Amino acid sequence: MKGPLNEFPIVKTKVPNLDRTFDLNDPKERTEYFEAKVGLEIAKLREFFKNNTFIAYLLGKKNSGKGTYTKLMAEIFGADKIAHISVGDLVRETHKIIQEPAERAKIVEYLEENYRGYISIDEAIDALLGKNQKALLPTEFILTLVKREIDRLEKKVIFLDGFPRDLDQVQYSLYFRNLIDYRSDPDIFIAINIPLSVIDERMRNRVVCPVCQTPRNLTTMPTKEAGYDEKTGQFFLKCDNPSCNGARMVSKEGDTAGVESIRERLELDDQLIKKVMSLHGIPKILLRNAVPVASIPGGVVDAYEVTPKYIFNLEKNTNKVTIKEEPWIVKDDEGQDSYSLLAPSVVVSLIKQLAQALQL
Repeated sequence: MKGPLNEFPIVKTKVPNLDRTFDLNDPKERTEYFEAKVGLEIAKLREFFKNNTFIAYLLGKKNSGKGTYTKLMAEIFGADKIAHISVGDLVRETHKIIQEPAERAKIVEYLEENYRGYISIDEAIDALLGKNQKALLPTEFILTLVKREIDRLEKKVIFLDGFPRDLDQVQYSLYFRNLIDYRSDPDIFIAINIPLSVIDERMRNRVVCPVCQTPRNLTTMPTKEAGYDEKTGQFFLKCDNPSCNGARMVSKEGDTAGVESIRERLELDDQLIKKVMSLHGIPKILLRNAVPVASIPGGVVDAYEVTPKYIFNLEKNTNKVTIKEEPWIVKDDEGQDSYSLLAPSVVVSLIKQLAQALQL
């Protein structure tokens, strides 16, 4: 991604004289990894969280890992300190519960006290429910729903995912803290830079168990066992859940088209990130999902922080499928060979930059 993001240097996650490797899929080793990599910054943030919080706007393309990074932050600092609000999920949940009379009454009561907009509450609710196809859901209405959710969460760090959603909402986000009269905490923009090739690969190879709905990925997160379909000539994953009896995992509808099915949205997200990251007067953080291949010998990241790619092979003698692991090399948006990074290493970068942005 070119433009203002080029001004952000690559954050090193490699620590001098730390020779140990960590299994980042193991919760215990992951805790030790964070302590080894950013223990000092974690201690400073924990002290900060005793009396302070902040609002962080997560800006990233679809499937860029916003929810994953927030979950890891909650894992480190505790769910009592960290909250994730997905605006899309919040609107969908409101659409669901507002059709119940008791819930509708509670929401309307809150809207009457807090909503300010150019269409009435009833018209806004009709737009939410799709009863009025001509009326768009007002930004002011969405902000009020977010304010209600924040009020319910009490004093926590808020990672806000999905706002601003469009270019015309950027101005709202600049004064969001004032609009909702939310404490006096700092606010921070956090942009996630992820190559389109990574999103495409994640989408095309995403599968789910038809029984328990557990998600996996053929390229980056396989199950312990895989099979081979002779008719299609394709490999498939078998669900690890014992109660599913090795059910064959299947692709979600539309995923096989990859980024083409969401390209318009991705292009808008790209414009939005560039616009926001060029603003002045607010701390900004850039999280890189991928780094140039030269970064490992150059001492920027450790080899175990790189996302592995899994290669399937059918043994002809036994018809057994074996799975081999190798570093996942992708093309970034400038066509440069890059390594995709595992989520914990991206969170190390986030913690380092947060400590700096908050001047800890």
